[in-house]
Amino acid sequence: MAFASRRLTSGDLFGWREPVLPPGRTERLVDGVEHWLAEGARVVLASDQAPRLAELLGESGHAVGIVHRVTEAPPPGAIALVERSLNGGFEGGPDGLALVTDRELFGSVRVRRPKAMRRIVPRDILERLTPGDLVVHIDHGIARYEQMLRRGDEGTERDYLELSFAAGDRIFVPVEQINRVSRYSGGEHPTLSRLGGTDWLRTKQRVRKAVGDLAEALLNLYAKREAAEGFAYTGDSPWQMEMEASFPYEETPDQLRASAEVKADMETRRPMDRLVVGDVGYGKTEVALRAAFKATQDGKQVAVLVPTTVLAGQHFATFSQRFGAFPIAVRLLSRFVGQREQEATVKGLAAGMVDIVIGTHRLLSRDVAFRDLGLVVVDEEQRFGVAAKERLKQLRSAVDVLTLSATPIPRTLNLALAGIRDLSVIETPPEDRLPIQTRVAEASAGLVRDAILRELDRGGQVFYVHNRVETIEAQAEQLRRLLPDARIVVGHGQMAEGALERVMLAFAEGDADVLVCTTIIESGLDIPNANTIVIDRADTLGLAQLYQLRGRVGRSSRRAYAYLLYRRRERMSEEARKRLQAIFNASELGAGFQIALADLEIRGAGNILGGEQSGHMAAVGFDLYSRLLAEAVEEAKARREDRVPVREAVQAVVDLPVDAHLPDDYVPDEAQKLELYRRLARARSVSDVAAFRQEVTDRYGPMPAPVLRLVEVAELRLSAESAGVASLAREEGWLVVRFGASLSRATAMQLLAPGAAGGAAPLPGVRPGDMTFASNQVRIRLPRDPLRGWTLTQAVVSRLVAAAGAGDAATV
Repeated sequence: MAFASRRLTSGDLFGWREPVLPPGRTERLVDGVEHWLAEGARVVLASDQAPRLAELLGESGHAVGIVHRVTEAPPPGAIALVERSLNGGFEGGPDGLALVTDRELFGSVRVRRPKAMRRIVPRDILERLTPGDLVVHIDHGIARYEQMLRRGDEGTERDYLELSFAAGDRIFVPVEQINRVSRYSGGEHPTLSRLGGTDWLRTKQRVRKAVGDLAEALLNLYAKREAAEGFAYTGDSPWQMEMEASFPYEETPDQLRASAEVKADMETRRPMDRLVVGDVGYGKTEVALRAAFKATQDGKQVAVLVPTTVLAGQHFATFSQRFGAFPIAVRLLSRFVGQREQEATVKGLAAGMVDIVIGTHRLLSRDVAFRDLGLVVVDEEQRFGVAAKERLKQLRSAVDVLTLSATPIPRTLNLALAGIRDLSVIETPPEDRLPIQTRVAEASAGLVRDAILRELDRGGQVFYVHNRVETIEAQAEQLRRLLPDARIVVGHGQMAEGALERVMLAFAEGDADVLVCTTIIESGLDIPNANTIVIDRADTLGLAQLYQLRGRVGRSSRRAYAYLLYRRRERMSEEARKRLQAIFNASELGAGFQIALADLEIRGAGNILGGEQSGHMAAVGFDLYSRLLAEAVEEAKARREDRVPVREAVQAVVDLPVDAHLPDDYVPDEAQKLELYRRLARARSVSDVAAFRQEVTDRYGPMPAPVLRLVEVAELRLSAESAGVASLAREEGWLVVRFGASLSRATAMQLLAPGAAGGAAPLPGVRPGDMTFASNQVRIRLPRDPLRGWTLTQAVVSRLVAAAGAGDAATV
C-alpha cells in the first residue's frame, strides 16, 4: 500500500512532501501511523477532532495523550496529538517528521470565525406602513392607515395609529396594541369596514368556518404520510460525528438547530417532509449533507434533485469532497455526463452500488430505479414543473423528503406556516456578509457601462442577465462595443454539451470579466469575485427568480451591487411594479423569508385555494387568513390526537393614560419607532423586555422618562396576563380591571377587597366606596394625580400576580 510519493519536489534537498493517508474511513489512520512509526518517524497529529483520534489510536494499542501545544518534535517512533489543526501537513526532512492535519484526514480545515454572529431578522411588514396603506384591525376590520400621532395631556402623552373606516369613522389605536393591526393584502380594491354593527364579526365567522373545512381537507391529504410506516434511522454514529466535525466553518446556531430537527425527523417512523428556508450562502447544503450521510449509514440510498446542470455539478463536487474519506459512492446524473456513464450510474442505483446520486430532472425518468431509496433532497422546489411534483408526491408517502429553498413557493410556504409541513428557518448570515445594494432603474447604455467599469476597476467580475437566447449574442456584441477592453463571454442553456461547462469554468477561474447569460445562473454558481449583477428587463422575471439572481453576488465580504433594469417604452404591469418594489425593499440580509411572504401576497397561495378560498382571503386579508388557518389546523390536529389545542396566549390589553412613548428627539425615524413599538408589543417574557431595554439603550442612549414608562407598561401587561387579567383601562376616572378566563370575581374580591374573606389589606389610597365588583370586572376609583394612579394600578396587578403565583405553587 503506497502511503506517500517518494518523489522530491523541485529544489527540495530534504524530501519534504505532503503526507498521504490510505483512502477510506478515518480508522485507516492507524495504518498510516504504524507505517510512519515503523520507519522511525516522529508523528505529530494536529486535529480539531483530537478526542476521536485518541480513541481510535487507543483501540489499536497506541495510547496517546492530548496536548494543546508542542514546543519540540517527539522522539523518533513516538506520537504527539495536538487539539488544534493547521492549514496543511508535511512529512520528510532530515529529522523524519510527519505532521498530519485535518486537511489530510478529512479533506478540509475548519475556518475559525469570530464567535459574535449577527442574527438578522427581516423587517416586519408594519415598519413600512405609509399613509394611505390598507390595514386590518383584528377587532374592527379593514381600514386605511392615516398617520402616527401623539395625543394626551401633559404627563399622559402616548403615540397612536390613526385608522379611518367607511363613512368617515376613525379610531386611534395605542401603539401598545400595534400587533392587533396588520397590513392588508389579498384583494385589489377591498371595501373599508364599517365601525359598529356585526358585519366584520360575521365575515370573520364565515372565513373561520371556511378555513376549518380547508384544514380538515388538508389534514386528510397529509394523514396518509402521517400514517405511513417509514424507516426510523438510528442515532448518530461516530463516523457521522467525524464527518460533521470536518465542516470547514463554524456552524451558525440556526444551522445547528435545522440539522438537529432534520435528524430528529429521520429517527422517527413517520416519513419526513421538512422545508428548510435560508438565504443563499447561509448553509442549507450542509444541512442536506448531514442528512444524506445519516441515511447512508443505515444502508439507504439518497437522491438529490436540483433544477440545473450547473448546480448539479457544484453539489457533486461538494458531496464528493466532503465524503471523500468514507466509502460512499457519489454519482452525477445530468446532460453533462456521457451516455455510458449515465447507464453505469442507473445500473448502480438499481443494484445498490451507488449510495448518493445528484441530478436534474433526469433523476425522475422512468428508467431510474433505486434498490433502497431512503431520502430525497429537493433543492429549489419552485423550479420544478407539475409533472415532476406529481412524481415527488408519490415518493413523499414512502420516503423522507427534505426541501431546501431560499424563496419557497407560496403554496409550500403557506402549508409550512399553517403547521401542516415542518419548517426550519436559517436566518443567521455568515460573518462579514454585507447587504446587497439594489437599484431599480430605466435601462441606459451609460448606466450599464458605469456599473460594469466600477466593478472591473476594483478587480471584480460581472454577471449580465439577458433572458432571451435568440438575442443574447447581439446583446453581448453591443456590450463589447461599449466596453472594448473587457473580456466578455456568453452562457445559456441551449449551448452545445460541454460548451456551457467550459464557459462557466472559465468565468469561475477569472479568465473572463463579464458573463452575459440567461437565468441559468440563478441557482448554484458560487463565485465570490463576482460582485455586480445587471439584470436586463427585470420586470419580466418572477420575484423568486430576481431574488435568486441577486444572490449570485455578495457572497464574500465585499460590497455587492444589483441593477434591475426596465425599458421605458414597454408598459410595466402592476404586478411587475409590485415585484420590483418588493425586491428593492428586501435588500437587507436574511430577506428570503420576507420575499417568499411578499410573493405569497402578490400571487396568492396557489392551487391550494380554489376561487372560494381566495375570496375568503380577500375578505379578511392574507395575514388574518393565515392566522385563522393555522388555528383551524391546530384545532383539527388536536381533535385527531385527542388532546387540548395549543393556542397562543391572549394578550392583556393595557389602555391607560400615562406618559409612555418614544420621543422624537430620542428616536427620530417613524419606521424605527413602529418597529420598536411592534417588538415591545410582541414581548412574551421578562427576558424579551430586558433585551429590548438593552438594545434601545445601546442604539439611542440612556432612556428618558417616557421610554422607561413605556417599558414599565409592557412589564405591567405581562404581569396582568400571568394573573389572568384580560384588560386594564381607565374610564371616566375609574380603573377598570376585566377578568380573563382564569380569574373569577370571587378570587378578585378575596385578593383586592379589604375585609373580605382571607383578610386582604386595603390598597393604598383606596376607601371602601372606591371599589365596585361586577361579574367580569372590578372598578377602582383612581386619584387625580397620574403618577399616584399609575402606582395604584401597579399595586393592583402586583397583588393579583402574587396570589396567582401562590396558587401555581400550591398546584405544583
